[in-house]
Amino acid sequence: MKISIITVTFNSISFINDCLNSVEEQKYDDVEHIIIDGASTDGTLSLLKSKQKQFKALISEPDKGIYDAMNKGLKIAKGDIICFLNSDDFYINENVLSKVVKIFKNDPDLDACYSDLIYVEQYNTSRIVRYWKSCEFKSDLFSKGWCPPHPAFFVRRSIYQKFGNFNLRYRIASDVELMMRFLEVNKIKSNYIPETWIKMRVGGASNKNIINIYRSNKEVLYALKSHKLPHNFMSFFINKFISRGLQYIIK
Repeated sequence: MKISIITVTFNSISFINDCLNSVEEQKYDDVEHIIIDGASTDGTLSLLKSKQKQFKALISEPDKGIYDAMNKGLKIAKGDIICFLNSDDFYINENVLSKVVKIFKNDPDLDACYSDLIYVEQYNTSRIVRYWKSCEFKSDLFSKGWCPPHPAFFVRRSIYQKFGNFNLRYRIASDVELMMRFLEVNKIKSNYIPETWIKMRVGGASNKNIINIYRSNKEVLYALKSHKLPHNFMSFFINKFISRGLQYIIK
């Protein structure tokens, strides 16, 4: 069972090595690591070219944003299972991919599985900033501001083929809309694993500042409306505020 890992990069020279090494160190071998670079200018491309033995494919060209780049990766991915690992993120240990494969092999009808994620400081990854604790999916959870951590979300390629890729209408929250479309709208079969699989450095686009957080949540509410799912502005933001606060408390 092959796993395709898609990593999108743009001027990622500071942290891309951790990402590459965490994939290289996995104890599961049937992996294709695909790098989609947005025409970096900071030396990222030179570094990647010097380490081409560590990944399957490299595309470097301008794109229309992170989700356009992710779609480019999906277009060439050949794996049975697909996941995304951001250029400044990495797996928490060398056994993550072998666990994922075992989960899918134990249940041939399973469409997706996901786990927890921890946010860490950019230059001190042993220091936890926030713990993203997920849970088993239940109907209407997206209406309450819930979603799984996207880098810890592993999905069969056949699900993308059946239900589509990232919708470029959403500039910040297309990953949330995609998981909403898979889990809530199309009711794919998923399994939550109460473990931590990913370390994510703080500073991602959707959480970079208050304005982006607001825009991201606004896009999620628009996605709920577009999919004709329950959506209440006040309820959504109250639940989101409580959930986010708890993530900081339990870190």
